[in-house]
Amino acid sequence: MGIIRSTVVVGQKPPKDVIKRVKAIAKRPIHYTEDCPPLSQEALKEFAQLAAERNRRKKKKSITIRLSQDILESYKTMGDGFTGVMADVLKYAVNNPNILTEATR
Repeated sequence: MGIIRSTVVVGQKPPKDVIKRVKAIAKRPIHYTEDCPPLSQEALKEFAQLAAERNRRKKKKSITIRLSQDILESYKTMGDGFTGVMADVLKYAVNNPNILTEATR
C-alpha cells in the first residue's frame, strides 16, 4: 500500500493515470486494525445524522431584498462575489448586537 500524491490546479482535471490509480485502490478491500476498527451500526447512523445536519446548515437560501441604488452600486464595485460580501456583512451585524441596536433606532 502506498500514498498517491498529485497536484491539481483548480479547474483542471486530474491526469488520467491518477484517476486510474485512485479507482484501482478504491476497489481494494478495507483492512481494519485495532487503531481503526469498523464502525458499529449505531455509530454509522450517528455519523449520517451529523453529516445531514451539517449539510442542512451549509445550504444557503435565495431571497429578494430591496436596496437603494447607491448601496447596490457600492457592492457591485467589488466585482464577482459581491453577494458573498453582503452575506458576510449581514452575518457580522447579526452577531454584534450593538450594530443591530444602532440600526433599528
